[in-house]
Amino acid sequence: MKIAVFYYTQSGQALDAVKHICSEVTGSVIYKQIVPQQTYPFPWSKDEFFGVFPETRLGMPPSGIEPLDFSDIEDADLVMVVGQSWFLSPSLPLQSFFEDLDVKAYLTGRDVVFVNACRNMWLMTSRKVKVYLETANANLLGHIVLQDRVPNLISAATVVRWLMYGKKEAAWLLPSAGISQEDLSSASRFGKIMASSWEKGDLAHLQTDLLSAGAIQYKPSVLFLEKVGHRMFGIWAKFIRRKGGFGDERRRFRINLFFYYLLTVLFLVSPFAQIVFYLTYPLHRVHHHKQIDCNL
Repeated sequence: MKIAVFYYTQSGQALDAVKHICSEVTGSVIYKQIVPQQTYPFPWSKDEFFGVFPETRLGMPPSGIEPLDFSDIEDADLVMVVGQSWFLSPSLPLQSFFEDLDVKAYLTGRDVVFVNACRNMWLMTSRKVKVYLETANANLLGHIVLQDRVPNLISAATVVRWLMYGKKEAAWLLPSAGISQEDLSSASRFGKIMASSWEKGDLAHLQTDLLSAGAIQYKPSVLFLEKVGHRMFGIWAKFIRRKGGFGDERRRFRINLFFYYLLTVLFLVSPFAQIVFYLTYPLHRVHHHKQIDCNL
């Protein structure tokens, strides 16, 4: 089995995740790094991070990607695309990757597995990736989410500490940021499932098998917040863009307003929203939405 892996990572977490997934795959795994023409810093400053919000949410990457060499992966049996979510959407480098004409041509007719190494909100990213792949006439056969399992507010605090200050390790009362080492180490089971499905010629049931192995941990209250947040993010992104495009200083005030709005919603409003969600749990048809959200 030959797997072509396209990945984008800043901290190294996404690459670490896919290497664990493919660690016990028999055959060859060829890694192709996605390099955006617009550079993004790590760690980020507040202004830099929130400065990419409108374009991320609206699907307007400010640049393309550096050319990729496909010559050694033309005969790949399976393609994996690995990345992360920014602001409840695919990261800008992932968006640039999917919009690249050469990438679209390569993906046409190919079987694809998408791996999201994220905090805990992945749903809207998966929906947008599915649209990108449908546009490229590719076959999305599997979706794996490796996420931070600690409670929502704690993970928000640890990821900010990591993104803004580069501090991933546990400190004080905060656990280590990101995907746990236990989850990374056990991710090889997904690679085994992919290899087994390919060997049996039964990739059509790949997502069902991945889900049975725990490929997605479904957190209904968190995804409820994500769906509401995604709609609000769209309103804010358009509001900011009316002051200018990517990097325009005229929109700084509106970006700062969004920053304070997000802090308020995240740390003051969302805990009450989750309580309300569970008080009205029977009305949300969780099983129905889980079937839609997790299956392809």
